[in-house]
Order: sequence, then structure tokens, then C-alpha cells
Amino acid sequence: MTEERLDSRPRQMTPGPKVSGGGTYVLCAGGTGGHMVPAHCLALELMARGHKVHLVTDERGLRFPGLFPGVPVTKVEAASTGRSGWRSLPQVALSIWRGRSAARRLYKELRPRAVVGFGGYPALPGLLAGLSLYLPCLIHEQNAVLGRTNRYLAPRVRAIATSWPKVRRMEGAWQRRAHFVGNPVRPEVIAAGQAPFPADAPRLKLLVTGGSQGAAILNSVVPAAIALLPEPVRASLDVTHQGRDEDREAMLAAYRAAGITPRIAAYFPDLPAEMASSHIVIARSGASTVAELAVMGRPSILIPLPIATDDHQADNAQALVAAGAARMIRQQVFTPDTLAEALTPWLTDRQGLREAAAAARAAGHPDAAVRLANLVIATGLIA
Repeated sequence: MTEERLDSRPRQMTPGPKVSGGGTYVLCAGGTGGHMVPAHCLALELMARGHKVHLVTDERGLRFPGLFPGVPVTKVEAASTGRSGWRSLPQVALSIWRGRSAARRLYKELRPRAVVGFGGYPALPGLLAGLSLYLPCLIHEQNAVLGRTNRYLAPRVRAIATSWPKVRRMEGAWQRRAHFVGNPVRPEVIAAGQAPFPADAPRLKLLVTGGSQGAAILNSVVPAAIALLPEPVRASLDVTHQGRDEDREAMLAAYRAAGITPRIAAYFPDLPAEMASSHIVIARSGASTVAELAVMGRPSILIPLPIATDDHQADNAQALVAAGAARMIRQQVFTPDTLAEALTPWLTDRQGLREAAAAARAAGHPDAAVRLANLVIATGLIA
């Protein structure tokens, strides 16, 4: 099969009318925030329309505070061979079977209209249970590459929702069931994104975020890159850096040596507000981060996580790069020099910064949860 067929485009799912009712829908997600957040957003949209939602997740999926308010949760077993390889296959298969059996018992009681999976191995038992009971099933892919679990499920489900118009590893035969809806982001992100881009602010704000655990390479490279910028540029720059506590003192010293007094914290209680008040964001390119940058219309410099499965973070970043909204630096060449070189044009050209912000916003889909809910409901109505 040619690369062109692999990169063929899903049909665009338009928002359409909001269908209301009183059905029950099961959402299967777990593992990481990249899977949990869009599921949470779909749950909010479905419940706002009068539907009931039930979450099926794994142990890790229970560790995300503030998500799925008022949603009943069933924990099932799930596992992946991961780094253990084929040696762990018997135990993994047993865990998936147990999870599938538990989910089947639940579905016989709930009688859901549809079962929705959000990728990652924790979603697999719940989707397998739904398929075994001939329930309407669909999957949502957050990344610009169809993930392994979703590739396994894609031939079996009724619909495939995508976050990007172009998705790598999407087989041509699956296109008839593929719908481009976007990647749902939290309501607080949409609200923060209403703020106009602060292009005329006297000072420029740079936000650095490596996620909740920080990213050691960002903590070392970014301060050194700032020191390489021309002094007039540094003099008008404010830096907010989300970094690990153990790196704080070294980061603070490096920034101060460059003449910068940064705000540094391992956790910011309102990261969407920090992003909305920024001019440039330096970050990894996980699916949720990229979707939030687009909805908010913020230019970014993205450093894909090199060990991400199928190198999907690079595809996520490239989607914004192609739109003119971001610059991507591979981690193997992410040095103070390359970062300073990428930053300088935006820091010295307000018009270029405005154009990148507009391009980012044009790539965003704040109505993604509405589109996805419409698709889920429509799929559940098909006998």
C-alpha cells in the first residue's frame, strides 16, 4: 500500500445539531492524561445533553483528580507487554481476558447505546467486551498517528474519530468509517482561549512546560538558550517555567546569570491561564498540549518525546509546523544554540508572532467535544 493511501484524509465531521436524550454511554480510557482528558470532555458534553456516562478504566486512570465529576467508574484489569516483550504475553492475555469479562458483566447491566475507546491498552478490554456483545463501538485517536490499540480495533469498530485531517497509519479501507472531529480540550482551556493574543504587550512572556513531571532536557537547555539571546531581547523577556523541584536551584542560577528573574514551579494551578497570557510556549508535543496550543492560538517551539510510540509526537508537532504555528526541534539536536536560533525570529518580529498565533488558532477545534458527541450519539442510534 502506498504512503499516499496511508495518509488519506478522514471525512470532516461538522458540528451539526446537538442531539439530546437519555441514553447511557460507556467511555473506555486510562493510562495517561492524553487519553483521559478527551474522554472527560466527551463525558461533560454527553451529560450536558441529558445522557448518562460510565467510565471503564484501569488503575492508572483513577489517579487523575478533577476529571469525570459525578461519573460512575468501573476499574477493570488491563495490561501491555511493554518492555517485557513476549515473555509477559500469557499474563497480559489473562489480564485482558479478566478485564473483558468484567466489562461484559457491566454492559449486560447498563445496556449502553455505544462504547467509546480512547486508545492505549487500558481501553482494549472494554472495547473487546462491547464488540463481543455486538454493541455499537467507536474509537477516538488523539494523535496524528493511529496508535497500536486503535489500529487493532479499527477494522472492528463502526466509526473512527480523528483529531487531525491527516492521520498516519490509517489504512485506506478504514476511511469509509473515519471522521475528523478534532481533539476535545477542557472547558477551562476553551475559556482561556477567548483572550486575544497579547501581541502589543510591552514585554514578551515565554512559557516552558514539560508536563506535570517536568522534562529534564528543557530545564537545562532553555536557560542556556536564553543566555545566548541578544541583551535587548532578554531585557524585554519574562519567563515562566514549569520544572522539577530537584532542578530548581540550577535553573534559577542559570536564568539569573542571563539577567532573567523567572517564575519557576513544579506545578501551576491554572496552566491554561499561564498559556493564554504567553506569547511563545516551549513544550513537548503530546496530543493534549498540541490541541490546547491550537485552541488558544499560541505559537510554540515543540520538542517531541523521542521514545513516544511510533514517534507520534513528531507527527503531532509537524501538524502545527505545517500550519505555520510552530517550530519543531528534535531532541537529538535540541541544544542552546538551536533553541536560540528558533526563538530569535519570533522575539524580534511582532508581526511574525501575530501570524503564527493566527495560524495556531486556525488549526484549533474548540467544538471538538460537540463533534465527537454527535458522532457517538449517531453511531449509537444505528441498529
